[in-house]
Amino acid sequence: MNGLATSLWDPHNGQGLRQFAELALALLLSTLIGWERAAKQKSAGLRTHTLVGVASALMMQVSQHGFNGVLGLENVSFDPSRVAAQIVSGIGFIGGGLIFVRRDAVRGLTTAATVWLTAAVGMACGGGLPLLAGAATVLHFLVVRGYPPLSARLSPGSVTSTFEVRLTYRTGSALLPRLMQMCTRRGFRILQVTVERLPGRTDDAARVLLGLEGSKDPTDLVAELFQDEGVIDVSVTSAALDDE
Repeated sequence: MNGLATSLWDPHNGQGLRQFAELALALLLSTLIGWERAAKQKSAGLRTHTLVGVASALMMQVSQHGFNGVLGLENVSFDPSRVAAQIVSGIGFIGGGLIFVRRDAVRGLTTAATVWLTAAVGMACGGGLPLLAGAATVLHFLVVRGYPPLSARLSPGSVTSTFEVRLTYRTGSALLPRLMQMCTRRGFRILQVTVERLPGRTDDAARVLLGLEGSKDPTDLVAELFQDEGVIDVSVTSAALDDE
């Protein structure tokens, strides 16, 4: 029993300062990646990426040191690369859950790829390759932060954004179909239409929320909407929309 307790708590049995340093490095690098995703308000943020990175590092350490007690026994063979392969396969379930399709557009691909990269960074930390892990983290920031502006310069007008147009209009004149026609004529795709009555107003007015997607500036659209006599007020909010 004493021998078993000694082996469990033996810092030289694959669980010494080096292994703790590898876990700490995985924690740091995966936290940086998760912080970037959380800053962009993605579905998988700080906690998800951090846990993926640390767990991947730990699994790599287990694959290297967790079977030392059975090595050398008769009829026992060991392939440490099998654990690494299972990490790559298993992380696909998390990445797949982040990808969704809306209309004909696919979203979440970048975040899913980032989770996959975070797992690789954790594996590199757990495998004793800190320089590669650090380099991969730097490359992550280069790609997700530096490539969108570069892509916009190389293909101007191709960056798609979503806009929420909130307008109040007078009902009873079949105005809403005409307003939707204005949006589609200017090249915007209608993603959402929500109409609500406005209690308390003396006139017969309603408010509509139009979720639009397109690559053009909505300024001209707002100006055209205002020209219609049935429109009382218009407000627009926008947010960048990409494959992340």
